[in-house]
Amino acid sequence: MERAVVRCVPSEPKLSLSFSLADGSHKNMQRDQSEPLGRVLSRIATNALKGHAKAAAAKKSRKNRPNASGGGACAGPGSEQAAACEPVVKLYYREEAVAEDVLNVDAWQDGAVLQIGDVKYKVERNPPAFTELQLPRYIMAGFPVCPKLSLEFGDPAGSLFRWYREAKPGSAEPEGGGPSSLSPSSPSTSWTSTGVDERVYTPSNADIGLRLKLHCTPGNGQRFGPSRELESVCPVEAGPGTCTFDHRHLYTKKVTDDALIRTVSYNILADTYAQTEFSRTILYPYCAPYALELDYRQNLIQKELTGYNADLICLQEVDRCVFTDSLVPALEAFGLEGVFRIKQQEGLATFYRKSKFSLLSQHDISFHEALQSDPLHKELLEKLVLNPSAQERVFQRSSVLQVSVLQSTKDSSKKICVANTHLYWHPKGGYIRLIQIAVALAHIRHVSCDLYPGIPVIFCGDFNSTPSTGMYHFVINGNIPEDHEDWASYGEEERCNMSLTHFLKLKSACGEPAYTNYVGGFHGCLDYIFIDLNALEVEQVIPLPSHEEVTTHQALPSVSHPSDHIALVCDLKWK
Repeated sequence: MERAVVRCVPSEPKLSLSFSLADGSHKNMQRDQSEPLGRVLSRIATNALKGHAKAAAAKKSRKNRPNASGGGACAGPGSEQAAACEPVVKLYYREEAVAEDVLNVDAWQDGAVLQIGDVKYKVERNPPAFTELQLPRYIMAGFPVCPKLSLEFGDPAGSLFRWYREAKPGSAEPEGGGPSSLSPSSPSTSWTSTGVDERVYTPSNADIGLRLKLHCTPGNGQRFGPSRELESVCPVEAGPGTCTFDHRHLYTKKVTDDALIRTVSYNILADTYAQTEFSRTILYPYCAPYALELDYRQNLIQKELTGYNADLICLQEVDRCVFTDSLVPALEAFGLEGVFRIKQQEGLATFYRKSKFSLLSQHDISFHEALQSDPLHKELLEKLVLNPSAQERVFQRSSVLQVSVLQSTKDSSKKICVANTHLYWHPKGGYIRLIQIAVALAHIRHVSCDLYPGIPVIFCGDFNSTPSTGMYHFVINGNIPEDHEDWASYGEEERCNMSLTHFLKLKSACGEPAYTNYVGGFHGCLDYIFIDLNALEVEQVIPLPSHEEVTTHQALPSVSHPSDHIALVCDLKWK
């Protein structure tokens, strides 16, 4: 039996009806949900009559009989002859005809049967369907291909996937066992199965120079919807060889057990910064231009992140489109879910493993907004307003703090506060970073002590501060004296002395590496994973790439490393 697909949701005034007529034409009708069924059936009959007339005319033309009477064909719609041969169109439910005064919303039930002439269609109401399906533009051998997909009435776990590669010219007949070996968009192209029936496919060197095709059927665990196919725009290209993270992946081959929390903090270098003329000629002149392109870097970022098998991933410098089009599809396919907080052109993303954690709440803030409006920071604001020029600089910064409270899926009594930030970058911005971190720590303490009393803290980020700075001293020691040199980071005339304290007990889980940022003109440790000393301890720190690996192509980023920063990765455990 043919299929007629109906999409009908309460929030929309119209329903859609899709089916194929006997002449091969596909119909997609939009009708009011409140319209009587009879009007739709009449419209379908008219469409079927038109299709029949077109098919008959085409057949007559092919036979090249201009003088034939066309006795078997119907005349155009509206004539007596047309009325006589207009097909019978009925809708049946449980073998009984549905009355024509029944409204569409009630008439088109799942399992009903639509009859158009001699052809019957099984009605499928709201079957699983892809609303978005897309392959990445740039595909490399050895790097996972994660299709971007969105479903309605379905989920990826209940869907079916099968990957195909172009058959090499002159090769044997393409293998069967799937969709037609001829692609509808490229009739001359034949395809052969890769044998991979999973959502993610990692091309091999044998795929280089060949395009890929994905055949996928949306499902929800109970039924399947209409299948779709899509082909890669470009053929698979050769990868860069060994990457800086390949050796690190040897330590992270498997997901950790429930007692551990593998945590990653990584500034992935926003495309909005990487693709500027300044970046290409001044910041990263040593980096091949193609290796700064987003499509290329996304392959490396996806492979690096998925290979860590992490439970928590905190990312900085995330473009919105990179979050939605690249990171979410890739990490979702490996069991992680993410939340995003925009700054201006880019923002922060936090991902968590769904089998271990659920998201309880979010408490994101913008530093300058919180400082001006939240009573929590009243005392700090009173100190800052005494120095108007410093106040203005602080209020101009767009830096944000992302705070997510997660709950263990295995033990509901275990909750954790995961914070993620990217502090102001300017070398002279020492006192701005001190004020930003003071706001951050006060807010994190409020969430972890007042809103969720006693829950441990993991605080990740690019803090743009080396271990010798006031910012780092303040986080680790809990205080900063008013005479610290960072209060005069913009010069003595703009010094804004103040004494600050906080009451969280934090330490750097990965210690103080020689550097986490390595560019042509600078290298130093700017990134940290700060953890709650009272509740968490470090099980292992995944070694950073060797200096030889980092400098193989002079500095970062490079063809084998997608960012100017290096990811911090460690396994934490509850005390």
